[in-house]
Amino acid sequence: MQVNQRYIISVPTYSLPRNRRLNDAAAFAAVFRFQHQARSNYVQICAKPNGLPYSRLGLIVSKKVERGSVKRNWIKRLFRETFRTFQVNNGTEQMDWVMRLRRPVSADIATEFTAEVRLLMHQLQKCHD
Repeated sequence: MQVNQRYIISVPTYSLPRNRRLNDAAAFAAVFRFQHQARSNYVQICAKPNGLPYSRLGLIVSKKVERGSVKRNWIKRLFRETFRTFQVNNGTEQMDWVMRLRRPVSADIATEFTAEVRLLMHQLQKCHD
């Protein structure tokens, strides 16, 4: 049996362009100097208002915490996806965010990890509203 119809499913994409990322050390240092942070077992998040019409994200996943590059990249993807969906759902505008991994994360606790990140972001966002 051959199907000639193509089904197109419309799924919104939450891309993260380069201008939405913190790239240089000065930007990271400015967020750390602001000293507004929240932390949990697995992650530390720092936030600072940036005066731009969009939020920016910086990630720190060190080799000291997670040795394997494949796992580090997977964790970064989790961070980015959580940031993108949180940004769309909660309207995090005009903030710089730096997320730092504190402990290794396994695939078993990925949903718990994502929930922790969302909770911390919500706490920090509430303080700046």
